[in-house]
Amino acid sequence: MKPAKMGWQMGTRKKERLSAVGIGKKKPGMHADGWGLYLRVTPGGGRAWIFRYRMEGRTTARDMGLGPWPVVSLADARAEALRLQRLKRQGIDPIEAARAEKAANAAENASGMTFEEAAGRYVKAHAAGWRSAKHAKQWDATLRLYAFPKFGRVQVRAIDTAMVINALEPIWATKTVTAARLRGRIEAVLDWAAARGLRTGDNPARWSGHLANLLPAKGRVKRTQHHPALPYAEIGAFVAELRKQDGEAARALEFVILTAARTGEAIGATWAEIDLKTAVWTVPADRIKAGKEHRVPLSGRAVEILRQTPEALRTGYLFAGRGKAAPLSNMAMLKLLERMGRDDLTVHGFRTCFRVWCSEQTNFAREVAEQALAHAISDKVEAAYRRTDLFDRRRQMMDAWERFIEAPKAKAGKVVEIGAKRRR
Repeated sequence: MKPAKMGWQMGTRKKERLSAVGIGKKKPGMHADGWGLYLRVTPGGGRAWIFRYRMEGRTTARDMGLGPWPVVSLADARAEALRLQRLKRQGIDPIEAARAEKAANAAENASGMTFEEAAGRYVKAHAAGWRSAKHAKQWDATLRLYAFPKFGRVQVRAIDTAMVINALEPIWATKTVTAARLRGRIEAVLDWAAARGLRTGDNPARWSGHLANLLPAKGRVKRTQHHPALPYAEIGAFVAELRKQDGEAARALEFVILTAARTGEAIGATWAEIDLKTAVWTVPADRIKAGKEHRVPLSGRAVEILRQTPEALRTGYLFAGRGKAAPLSNMAMLKLLERMGRDDLTVHGFRTCFRVWCSEQTNFAREVAEQALAHAISDKVEAAYRRTDLFDRRRQMMDAWERFIEAPKAKAGKVVEIGAKRRR
């Protein structure tokens, strides 16, 4: 007597329940084929393979999908059902085994993530918490320009110190600030990867105790170069010359000088932020470096500059670019300075001019001047007790600044005594 052959007939005992020809004719319902294999036909006519089984000790059966017909043929479905039956006989739950395999494949694929992919994931995860979309673009641009060409396609788990040094060394002496930012950004991406289980070991981009031993401190490589600033005694003469210039850039630059604002804050300003009746400009938090809404008191001349725009045109940006729907270019004011023969100055330098004037020519407290410049409070204790934005005192300060600009010779060398009565 010949031994019984292992085949589909053993599962059905007598005959096959399904045939390749008859599958397409089956009506809605569950159609058994043996060894736990079923063809599920939906009312809409869809057909899919189901493996139904019950593990020892369980009271309920479990259904495991094997794929749709005809993508998965009858022969393939039967072969898979037999494989799953063998797993079941070994005490292995087929569904749990499939989940474990999927997780293992996902982990293997993740561990193969490149540095460029990891950087993209990092930026996407953190961009919402950054102060502006511009910051996210700067992040991506720095890595794309200096890091990706060196090791962007290398698996994030394989990044080592030599690769990091190879990206930093070419610009460490010539573009020190950029290089320092690049190092910090590489370190952040690798820390993110480690937290996600994509790499192990120390971070090769860390500074303390590591790269600090391989690269000179940035303070020793290049001294910080401050923005060229106009001496405050010359501000009145400069503004008088500025008012002779035509165009939007000239109006914007005078507005920047009068408000001590940053370039980005001014050119990004919209009419929706301006209240001409109360002479207040409210800059939203997402356009302030400190990440906090900032109210700017507008002096009489600052309001006058804004009123030069006809009321019917007071929509969109305060200072429009060529396209009107876009803001003034951030290079427009620098180009204006060049045309005036003052390429020795920068727009940001007028903030320094204002700050030095505050210190040397007025009795305003330091915190009032710092608040006017929208500087973040570095001292945590001071920040905790700062309950006001000192707006009224800042309005007095900006009015005094305008008076100084309008009559520089009369004010030069004299301290503006706030609150003092005028002598008759």
